[in-house]
Amino acid sequence: MNLKKICAAALAATMMAGVVGCSSSKPATTEDKELTATIKVWSPQEDQSKDSGNWLQKQCDAFNKAHPKWKLTFDYGVCSEADAGKVVSQDPSAAADVYMYANDQLGQLIDAKAIAQFGGETLEEIKKTNSSTMLKSVTSNGKVYGIPFTANTYFMYYDKSAFTDDEVKSLDKMIAKHTVAFPISNAWNLPSFFYANGGKMYGDGTDASKGIDFGGEKGYQVTQYLINLVNNKNFVDDAGGKGLSGLRSGTVKAMFSGSWDYDSVKKALGKNFACAKLPTITINGQEKQLKAFAGSKALAVNPNSKHQEVAVALAKYLGGSKAQEDHYTMRSIIPCNTELLKKDSISKDPLITAQNDTINETSVLQPTITEMSNFWGPAETFGKALAGKQVNANNYKEKTDAFVKGINGK
Repeated sequence: MNLKKICAAALAATMMAGVVGCSSSKPATTEDKELTATIKVWSPQEDQSKDSGNWLQKQCDAFNKAHPKWKLTFDYGVCSEADAGKVVSQDPSAAADVYMYANDQLGQLIDAKAIAQFGGETLEEIKKTNSSTMLKSVTSNGKVYGIPFTANTYFMYYDKSAFTDDEVKSLDKMIAKHTVAFPISNAWNLPSFFYANGGKMYGDGTDASKGIDFGGEKGYQVTQYLINLVNNKNFVDDAGGKGLSGLRSGTVKAMFSGSWDYDSVKKALGKNFACAKLPTITINGQEKQLKAFAGSKALAVNPNSKHQEVAVALAKYLGGSKAQEDHYTMRSIIPCNTELLKKDSISKDPLITAQNDTINETSVLQPTITEMSNFWGPAETFGKALAGKQVNANNYKEKTDAFVKGINGK
């Protein structure tokens, strides 16, 4: 990544169309131009804490050193990737110049005119250093709106002394042997079971007219499976940290989460630590593959920023190879930069293998269209009803029908 090729005259033209990033034509440079500015940057608290090495501050300091004629002051704010869609969209003009977001909020940010489209050299860099899945995760209607810095999915952590290599391929075999925690009551995790039995969301994830197809006979079968799962003595709904606390005490032998829990799980399991892609489940005697939502967390530029050149350059830096490697070292945030993933020190990490295997083999790209906002509330309600055993063999069809109606906004 050549940080010295920052757009100047070309940027002014592209911004008229809402596109930021250097032009693919001969770029001008602003390195010789004196610039004094305050840049507002938002990230999760963890990226700014002493406990995790002050990742954001260190990257911005390094960015400053790389641009000696830019006299920049950084105004740091706390906003998690999960909250960015709501917070930034409330008042884009007052939001950060550069912020992080989870890609499922892309539609909301676009509707609010709170996120800039990348073009030119920046777009080429994004395409060059990301997998097709990561690129698609920040793309809407053929336009790219983010610089991915990590994949966002979940996989399985387990105690390798409790299960064989064959047993961890099947959730039913695992739960027949030991206690397993799964966040049934979490709307982000629940769809895995419906996808396993042929369910779809918005066709290929982008066609709102097709709605969410979790109903009918295949939906009833999934609900029946979940009722039996919840009633199994070896099942724990992983809410309020029950899975992790169970791993620590030894009462739980497997849980489902993402890279954000790596350090805690590794500490809890010690030499028995292991992780893997999602297992299968058995519905009507047939093996069905659980499928996690896959997406990304990405850097965004606010189109309302008064310093677009700097904001684009900073977003590129924070989403670049060196910053991703530091993120991995400091916080175990798995990089998605394709060149970085080839390094032996990273490629041999079992955590990265588990996450990448999940994304490549047992996942579905999470829809980013605005209609997804109809999904979360009803899905959480249904998941909690399942976990609370309010859904049972007598009412499962009625409850499934109400769930499907709710998630389709009817």
